[in-house]
Amino acid sequence: MSSILNSFNNIFASSDENLLKASEIIKNGGLVAFPTETVYGLGANGLNSIAVAKIFSVKNRPSFNPLILHIDSVSSLELFTTFHSEKVLKLVDKFWPGPITLVLPKKALVPEIVTAGNSTVAIRIPNNEIALKLIKISGVPIAAPSANSFGMLSPTTAIHVANQLKDKIDFILDGGKCSVGLESTIVEFSNDKFVLLREGGISSEEIEEFLGEKLNRKISEKNPNSPGQLKSHYAPKKTIFFIDEVEISNFNKDKTAIICFSDDKKYSDFPFRKILSNKADFSEAAANLFFFLHELESENVDFILAEKIPEIGLGKAIMDRLTKAVNHYR
Repeated sequence: MSSILNSFNNIFASSDENLLKASEIIKNGGLVAFPTETVYGLGANGLNSIAVAKIFSVKNRPSFNPLILHIDSVSSLELFTTFHSEKVLKLVDKFWPGPITLVLPKKALVPEIVTAGNSTVAIRIPNNEIALKLIKISGVPIAAPSANSFGMLSPTTAIHVANQLKDKIDFILDGGKCSVGLESTIVEFSNDKFVLLREGGISSEEIEEFLGEKLNRKISEKNPNSPGQLKSHYAPKKTIFFIDEVEISNFNKDKTAIICFSDDKKYSDFPFRKILSNKADFSEAAANLFFFLHELESENVDFILAEKIPEIGLGKAIMDRLTKAVNHYR
């Protein structure tokens, strides 16, 4: 592993010294890729419009797609949002730090480019020690989408970031493999109700059970007020289909990879077969999804066939990512 890391001159261990260097880059308007529990983020000073504009340029991200503002304390909510609700505080006390993003009315301090001109801002506290240290040392909220080229696979290791963005950024903090491996769940609070905008690292069922109420659902692809609402996204470079939507006999087994949920011996005659979780564990499957898809991008295969995942708990988030990847090639 060390020899692989050494081949990239922009990956740095997350030492105190390198965290300080990264924070100086953030303060001076530069970009830093850093780990979170969900995926690696491409971060800039969230209060510096020029710095944030660099994120859109490096990722080739459309300007209508807003970013998530990462903070390190619940008290920071009052600096950047105008929420007035005990229900919001109850939710963040339960799930922060963690993979849930709230969309709340923003204060004027938050630049328009961060929110894509919306009156709301997406905001969260990541559950990752490196990310929290970086935010604290930088002294500013960090605006950060996933550290990848727009529409492609989200990165769950520092090497994934370097492979996609190469020398477009100078500093990547290495924090190992992301523990959750899927982007955060996004929930909007509006008119005293919580609305689910994106399935993610905390299942909607878990949130609903805690709140004691059902989440409304909303998709706003034309004018999204949070990331993750586009129909096509998270796509590998190899063409991907759902197994049950194609005639599998038409595919060359030696040039086709299979993504399975669990090890039930199906498709064992395919040389390239990835099993998301031998135990059929949704958390393990979520953590492995992007990681395995990145691996298959470098294999000598032409196609990826994915088994559909039971849409229970985190299975909904996994299916959301797979469906958007498949949509890229439909």
